[in-house]
Parts: sequence; C-alpha cells; structure tokens
Amino acid sequence: SQNDAKKVCLSLGIPFYTYNFSKVFKKEVVDNFLSEYQAGRTPNPCVICNKKVKIGGLIEYAKSLGFNYVATGHYAKIKKVGNNYRMFKALDKNKDQSYFLYSLDQKQLSHLLLPLSDIKKEKVRQIAKKISLLVAEKSDSQEICFIPGKHHNDFLKRHIKLKKGNIVLWPEGKILGQHQGLSFYTIGQRRGIDVGGTGPYYAAKFDTLNNILYVVKNFNDPILYNKKMFVKNINWINAKLLKFPLKAKVVIRYRHKPVTCIIDYDKKNNIAKVDFFRKQRAITSGQSAVFYNSN
Repeated sequence: SQNDAKKVCLSLGIPFYTYNFSKVFKKEVVDNFLSEYQAGRTPNPCVICNKKVKIGGLIEYAKSLGFNYVATGHYAKIKKVGNNYRMFKALDKNKDQSYFLYSLDQKQLSHLLLPLSDIKKEKVRQIAKKISLLVAEKSDSQEICFIPGKHHNDFLKRHIKLKKGNIVLWPEGKILGQHQGLSFYTIGQRRGIDVGGTGPYYAAKFDTLNNILYVVKNFNDPILYNKKMFVKNINWINAKLLKFPLKAKVVIRYRHKPVTCIIDYDKKNNIAKVDFFRKQRAITSGQSAVFYNSN
C-alpha cells in the first residue's frame, strides 16, 4: 500500500514521491479487463498494467523527474548482451514473474532494474527484518488489485451486461440447467457450474451466438485438449535473434509447466501458430502465452 511504501522510505531516509495513475489505470487496465470478459475471453490484467502503468508509466514519470532508472520488486532477470536486453527467469523459480513482464520492449528494459533477480524471497524477508522494515512479514498478494478478496464475479456483475442461458452436456445435447452469464466461465473450469449435484462438470465450449455453455463430465475429455493454438499481438523481446520455425518452451498460463512447441510466425499480421509436442488441456482465449528458450 501507499502507506507502507511511505513508511519504508521514511525508515531508509529516501524521498517519497506519489503520482496519480488512476485515469490511465482505469482506461488501460480495468476497462480492458471488462471488455475482454464481455467478449468471452479471460484476460491477464497484470500484464497490461506492467506495460502501460506499473512499469511503463512509472519509467516515463521517473524520466520527467530526472531519473534514468526504475527499480521494481519483480522476480525476473535482465541482462544486456551486446546492444540487446534479454529477459530470464529469476533465481527463485517459485516466485518468478517473468511471465508477467514479456510485453516490455527494449527501451523499457534499458531503464529497468530488477534487484531481486538473484535472491530468494526468504532471503529478502530476512534482509528486511534485519533492517527493521515494517513490511518484512507482510503476506504475499495473490489477488487482482482492483478486486479484493473473492469478489471477482460480483465485480463483473456490476460492470458488464450478463445474460442467463442454458448449460448443455456435450455432445449429448441434454440441458442440465442455467448459467448466470458466459463471462463467469473459463475453459476447463469446474467451479460455479451448479446444476443440482449431478456433476462434477467442466466448461468445455462456448456458443456465444446462442448463449450456451457446453460442459463435459470427464476432466480429461478430448474436447478440452488441443495440439495447436494461435497467438496474436506478440512482443518478441529479441526479434532479430530469432529464426522461424522456432523450437521453444511455452507457458500458456501463469504457473503452468513449460511445454515444448514449434512456432511459425506470420510477421505481417503478428500472429504465431504454435504446435505442441503433446496436446494441452484448457487453452484459454485471452491468456498470455510466453515463450522461453529452455526451462
């Protein structure tokens, strides 16, 4: 929180500045979050925030104050190799946040410092405790910052138009009950499919034209698996160093295990076709696919 940051600065004897990013945050992060759900996709607001606000916006603000660099507490690593900046996973693989930083460009990386890249979280807490910082024992945040607690669906209800529709068993076509709005569901999801205790069921397919949620009984139903996917709006951190087709590892959602794939890239339309070595479950439209050259 702002109050915690102020106390830390006071404790360390460094200046404390604030800047109101609320307008750009609402436009770039919150409005995008809602429009993505309205369109039937599952967004990653933290990725947009890092690019446009938390890091991208802060770098521009810092420059206006005469600073050359911004340091953040993200767990990832930046290295300059020749004239290019490259991004790597942090030493602490359990806390690695490189997944959320893939959208940063060369210019932004050149002004960004990540001092926690080679330190584990436990060590960071020990250092903070040793110098008596009040945040040394502060719990990790696991929530979307503008949706506290477990109020995700309540937030959507307040801000987007939702329409009830049928929940239908795939492929039989049997109507099982009603959903509260397709925006509440993600492919592969079990939670929230309440059809009178006959489950469990898993969200398998959306018919947005007819407002139908198709579900399956089996966690490993073949409809939930795909051998390929298409990715758009790609940001290659080091595009000049890549040759396609490219063999790489891809993470299709945060904390998902990296899997091997072959990438074909359509530069003109900025779209990649990704072929997996093994079929992947619940590939979700709207999520970020992040490519790595190894584990």
